[in-house]
Amino acid sequence: MKPLEGKVAVVAGATRGAGRGIAVALGRAGATVYVTGRSVLGSLSDMGRSETIDETAELVSAAGGKGIAVRTDFTVESDVRALYDRVAEEQQGRLDIQVNDIWGGDPLTVWNEPFWEHSLHDGLLIQKRGVHTHMLASYYAAPLMIARGSGLIIEITDGNDYRYRGNLYYSLAKISVIHLAQAMAADLRPHGVAAVALTPGFLRSEAMLDHFGVTEANWRDAAAQDPHFLQSETPAYVGQAAAALAADPNALQRSGQALTSWDLAEEYGFSDADGRRPHWGRYAAEHGF
Repeated sequence: MKPLEGKVAVVAGATRGAGRGIAVALGRAGATVYVTGRSVLGSLSDMGRSETIDETAELVSAAGGKGIAVRTDFTVESDVRALYDRVAEEQQGRLDIQVNDIWGGDPLTVWNEPFWEHSLHDGLLIQKRGVHTHMLASYYAAPLMIARGSGLIIEITDGNDYRYRGNLYYSLAKISVIHLAQAMAADLRPHGVAAVALTPGFLRSEAMLDHFGVTEANWRDAAAQDPHFLQSETPAYVGQAAAALAADPNALQRSGQALTSWDLAEEYGFSDADGRRPHWGRYAAEHGF
């Protein structure tokens, strides 16, 4: 029996990148996964990317789970409420895993620009897209879990500490969701529901591959532009981390923690899709990041 057989998950922000990797990994473990985001076939978001939640849902089903694509704009409360009403109706009130990976801040972030010169509108929009959306998702997801006395909320972020990340607005968003996990954990603990933050390392996402002008087949060629890229990881790596956490009967003991793909790989014994086991934390420490 697959470890997540019979479990129900919502991955908020599953169009591409870490969200897609997590949705597929949950499906491979047997879960029914509601694959949500704004980009659907025939109607893409303003991110300017071609990936869709329909494609992700197909990958989930092909991996052995059940992928259900539901277009949801998590900045619109009525969309969010309708999503969880649908989950409750279709799954008899069951929701076991909530993954918050909504972002949409890349085109809004200007690196190494001081906050007073950065567009304030774009900076605040980063908070709306990258933090407020997570709060909305959890607000509607948590009661379904509380009613059953179990569940796991995973906040996807960048980094597992509070250091500055090169842009005030980006830093504020990524650090905020770490604290969201910690604060939600305190409220949810008496109800048997866990909340954690989880970060990948140098993520070899679809957008990052495009940025370097490479594909997954020849990704190492990008080292000519950035040697650190050789330590990158695919979205499947953080996907396996999320699936391992969701299948761990002792997940509640981790509630409130900020976790990493590389540490969980060592603990649970999984490897990346290409057979490697990159450890971004160790590499970053060695290079003074």
